[in-house]
Amino acid sequence: MDAQYHRRIVDEELDELFPGLAAIALDGAKGVGKTTTAVQRASSTVNLDDPLIQQVIGADPAGILRLPRPLLIDEWQRVPAVWDVVRRAVDSDRSGQQFLLTGSATPRPGATAHSGAGRIVRLHTRPLTLAERGFAASVSLADLLAGVAQLSGSTRATLADYADEIVRSGLPGIRTLAPRLRRAQLAGYVENIVDRDVPDAGISVRRPQSLLYWLRAYAAASSTTTTYTRILDSATAGFSDKPTRNTTAAYRDALEQLWILEPVPAWMPIGAELGRLAQAPKHQLFDPAIAASLLGLTAESLTRGEGGGEGHAFGNLFESLATLCARVYAQRNEAMVSHFRDRNGEREVDLIVSNPDGSFVAMEVKLAGTVDDRDVRHLKWLRDRVGDQLRDAVVINTGPAAYRRPDGIGVVPLALLAP
Repeated sequence: MDAQYHRRIVDEELDELFPGLAAIALDGAKGVGKTTTAVQRASSTVNLDDPLIQQVIGADPAGILRLPRPLLIDEWQRVPAVWDVVRRAVDSDRSGQQFLLTGSATPRPGATAHSGAGRIVRLHTRPLTLAERGFAASVSLADLLAGVAQLSGSTRATLADYADEIVRSGLPGIRTLAPRLRRAQLAGYVENIVDRDVPDAGISVRRPQSLLYWLRAYAAASSTTTTYTRILDSATAGFSDKPTRNTTAAYRDALEQLWILEPVPAWMPIGAELGRLAQAPKHQLFDPAIAASLLGLTAESLTRGEGGGEGHAFGNLFESLATLCARVYAQRNEAMVSHFRDRNGEREVDLIVSNPDGSFVAMEVKLAGTVDDRDVRHLKWLRDRVGDQLRDAVVINTGPAAYRRPDGIGVVPLALLAP
């Protein structure tokens, strides 16, 4: 492994899984670091992002089997036939550490003959979390999920630091750039989505500006359950010739296929009677920096309270950052992230992190340094109704220290949350 490489949380999963599995696919949006992570473990690499190599491998997909292993197949979706080649190779030999595949898009339906289930394990790779960015995290999600968390530790992270981390991005190749360069790269990332990535996914973009407006409206709806109709209305305010619902639905599907949109699904509790629950997903882009770029927000404008959307933009994007962290940490613990909201919108909990057995941790996300009784009322209501299924309940905030309130609800600064 390259001495200059900084290990990721997904590396811990690969350490555990790859020795015993023949093939693992790392999925995720462009720029999250999939290839850099995978190449640390590869003896040979096939880069299908290169048109010439695409032609060679497209003419003879099985030729990849002659290369030394572990073999990294980068951007495999460019030649979907290689997926079936790997699947058949795994059927013949299931010994570990043979193939790594990376992809920044899900191929169109029918592009591969088989899903790869049982042969190719998929791991999602996301932007860097705060723990991976160097924050000294001390409160383990694993302990919260086990119901044994001891809340301790302090942080010097301030509101300004969180604003900076939102706009700095978790994309490794972008976050270290000077501010002006970083803003240009993020703007270019968005332009590339509109001009190249969505068309490459098979969606005709007749009016790129309409897609850009829709993306901006979606960014403004981050961390909300705003209907897609309202998002479309916001994107096309003042337009006489609006794109159809079918058109915007195609945009949405393509952006999810590219891992750009990562909506948080509604929670489906096991064995708990909570009444009628809302089914709408909570909107999120894969990196809050992309949302901030779309909305023209800087760290300074966030802290001044600028920005559109439903509610305070800083609060919504802080929840986006918390959701990113929770998802990476949850995947490390084989857990799932969803959100809770009753049908009438009277009670909601921002994040539900669920174990496979249905037990869970409930998290409220607050852009505030202090927590009062009003901030925990929905957590307490939920705790009273689900009993032992709730392993822990915490408020993720921007305060200086982790602690347990007298009522048992935890308070954890986002900078202190760890896998």
